Amino acid sequence: MSVIPSVADVVGMPVVQRGNPQVISAANLDRPVRWVHVGDLPDLSKVLQGGELVLTTGAALHSDPERFLRGLLEAGAAGVVVELGTHMTEVPSAVGQLATSLELPLIALHREIKFVEVTEAVHRMIVADQYEEVAFARRVHEKFTELSMMRASLADIVAAAAQILDEPVVLEDLAHQVLAVSAAGGSTAVVLRDWERRSRLTHDDWLVADVGPRGEQWGRLIVPQPPAHVQRSKMVLERASQALAMNRMAEQGRSGLEHQAHSGLVDDIMRGRITDERDAAVRAHALGLRPAATYHPAVVAVSAARPRLDPVAAQRRNVAILDAVVHAVKSLGHSGLFSARQDGEVGVVLALNARRGTLDELGEAIGHEVRRGVAARRVVVGVGSSAQLITDAVRGLGEAAHVAEVAMSMPDDQRAYYRAADVRLRGLLALLRDDPRVQNFAETELKALLAEDLRSGQNNLEVLRAYLQKPGNKSAVAQRLHISRPALYQRLADIQKLLGVDLDDGESLTSLHAALLVLDAKTSV
Repeated sequence: MSVIPSVADVVGMPVVQRGNPQVISAANLDRPVRWVHVGDLPDLSKVLQGGELVLTTGAALHSDPERFLRGLLEAGAAGVVVELGTHMTEVPSAVGQLATSLELPLIALHREIKFVEVTEAVHRMIVADQYEEVAFARRVHEKFTELSMMRASLADIVAAAAQILDEPVVLEDLAHQVLAVSAAGGSTAVVLRDWERRSRLTHDDWLVADVGPRGEQWGRLIVPQPPAHVQRSKMVLERASQALAMNRMAEQGRSGLEHQAHSGLVDDIMRGRITDERDAAVRAHALGLRPAATYHPAVVAVSAARPRLDPVAAQRRNVAILDAVVHAVKSLGHSGLFSARQDGEVGVVLALNARRGTLDELGEAIGHEVRRGVAARRVVVGVGSSAQLITDAVRGLGEAAHVAEVAMSMPDDQRAYYRAADVRLRGLLALLRDDPRVQNFAETELKALLAEDLRSGQNNLEVLRAYLQKPGNKSAVAQRLHISRPALYQRLADIQKLLGVDLDDGESLTSLHAALLVLDAKTSV
C-alpha cells in the first residue's frame, strides 16, 4: 500500500466492507485520500481543502445531485461514499452516470455502518504512514550523521545505505571505476558484472545520486536496479552522498579515493570478510586490475633516510611512496591492487603485461620512482609466490612482506626484487614457518631458554642471537651487548647449561640459528 491510501484502498478496508459497498462510478479509484469528511450539506466546497473522501447519508445527493457532485469536484474531493437507507434506498442511474461523466468516484453502502469507525481507521492509517516516513527520515539522518562524526570509510557509508534500503549500492568515480560496493546480501559478482560497460549506458530504472559539490562532482552513488521504494531510496542516496562528500573533505591530503578503495578490498580479503573468489575478482577488476593467468603479491619496503619523522610528515611520505609505486606499475603498462601497509611499506597484487616488460624491469622502475619521490636510504621489493586466484595472491602479501623485511636486513646487492629463495636460509624458513614439524623443532631447541627468560626477566635469547651472528668473535659480541668479556663467558655458560648443548659445536650452532630464524619468521607475520 502506498503512503497515502487510495479510494480503492479505503473501499477495501474491513470497516467499509461491512457496509456491502457497491462501486457506482469507478472513475479515478486510485485517487489518494488525504482525509475523510462527513457531511450532508448541499455545498461542501467551502469546508473542503482537496483530497477528502466524503461520507454522506445522501440528503444533498437526493435533493440536488448535480450541485452536490459538481461542488465536490470543484473542491477537489477524492470521491464520495453514500450510505443508502436514510434518504435514498438506491442510487438513481442518472446520478451514477453524472458521477462517471465528472470522473468522480461514487460508492454506495447497502448496509449501515458507523462513519466514525471509517474516519478513525483511515486517519489512523494516514497518520501512521506519515509518522513512519518521519521516523524513517530521522533514522537515516542519525545514521549518516553518526558515520560522518566517526569519519567512517567509503565502504562503511555505502554498506550503511545498502543495509537501510535492502538494495545493492555502488559508489563509482567519474571514470566508472568502482570505489565501494555493497550487494545487500546478494552476489557482488552479479552486481558488478561487466560494470564499466553497463554503467556507461543509460538506465532509466537505475537510481543515481551525484557525489560532491555542484560543479565539482567526483563520483556517483547508484542503486543499479529499480528500487522497491523510490522516494525513500532517493532520500537515502542523498544523505549517503553528503556523508561521502564530508569523508572526501576529511581525507583530502591523506590519501586518494582510489587508494582507499584498493586498501579496503585488500583488507576485506585479508580479514576474511570476502572469501568468494568471484566477488573478489569482480571488485578487483572494477578497480582496474586486469584479468591475468597468474597474480604476483609484492611488498615494497622503504627505509627512511631520516628516522623518527613526525606523524604528519610520515603520513605524507607514505602517500608519496604509494603514489610512486602506482605510477611505476601503470607507466610500464601493468596493473595492480595497491595497499598502504605499515609505515614505509606498500603491498601490491600485480597483473603483469608480458609484452610491456619483466618483473626485473618493474622492480628497477619502482626503486627509481620511489627514490625520486622520497628521501630513501634503501628500497626493497619482496615478491611472494604467484597465484592463480586474486584471494590467494592477496593472502600472499604476508609472505612478500617477510621477504622484504628479511632482504632489508641483508647487505644491499642491488637486486631488482627478492623472492623467498633469494634470502637464503631465512627465505627457506619463511616458506616452512607454518609447518607444525618446523615449529615443534624450534620450540624444542629454545623452550628452556624462553621459559627462563620469562621467569627471570633476563634476555638470554638476545645474548644467544648476538653470539650466533658472530660465533668466532666473542670480543665483538661483548662490545655489541655492552658487557665485559667475563660477563659474556658467564652468560654463554648459563645458556649452554639451560639448553644442554655445546656452543662450540658447529651442528648445535646451526640448529640454534635455524630455530631462532623460525621464531623470528613466526613473530613477524
